[in-house]
Amino acid sequence: MRRGTQAALESLLAEVRACRLCEAQLPLGPRPVLRAAVTARLLIVGQAPGKRVHETGIPWNDPSGDRLREWLAVDHATFYDESRIAIIPTGLCYPGKTNGGDAPPRPECAPRWHPKLLERLPAIELVLLVGQFAQAYYLGQRRKATLAATVCAHAEYGPRFLPLPHPSPRNKLWLRRNAWFEADVVPMLRRRVAALL
Repeated sequence: MRRGTQAALESLLAEVRACRLCEAQLPLGPRPVLRAAVTARLLIVGQAPGKRVHETGIPWNDPSGDRLREWLAVDHATFYDESRIAIIPTGLCYPGKTNGGDAPPRPECAPRWHPKLLERLPAIELVLLVGQFAQAYYLGQRRKATLAATVCAHAEYGPRFLPLPHPSPRNKLWLRRNAWFEADVVPMLRRRVAALL
C-alpha cells in the first residue's frame, strides 16, 4: 500500500516540477523547488525560493534556512530527510525581486498544487506556516491584523498549524521587538518537532 502511495506522490512531484504555469512572469524561468515523501510528519510551508535556492535546487539553502534549522534544533541531515520533513513553499519558483527584496510568491502556485500535494501526504501532523504568505493561504480570515499577533495566537491554530515569522536576516528588528518569540515559542516549537521526528 505504502509503495503505491509513494509512487503516486512521485508521479505528482514530477508533474509539479514540470509546471510552466507562470513561466512568462518568472525572471529566471521555472524551477519548482520542493521535497516530500508519504512518511513525512512535518510540513514546512515558506514563501518562495530565493535566487540561491533557485540556482541550487535545495530549499532553505541560505541564511534564512540556517536560522530556521536553529529554531527547529535540527541538523542538515534531519532537515533534508524528506521521509520526515516535507518542504513545499507557497510559491514553488523564484519570483524575482521587488523593492529591494524578493517578490511575493506567484499567486497561482498554492491553489493549483497544495491541495493535490496534501492529499498525497497522509502522515503530516504539523504544518509550519513560515511568514505572512503561508499564513495568508492556510489561515485566511483566521489571521490576526499583524504577523506578530498571528504568531502570538499560535495556540488558536493548533495542533495542525503553527505560524512562524520568516527567519530572514532582514527580520532581525522584528525578532528584537518581539523577544517573546524566541523566549516562548521557539522552545515549544522544538519540543513539537522533536516529538514528530
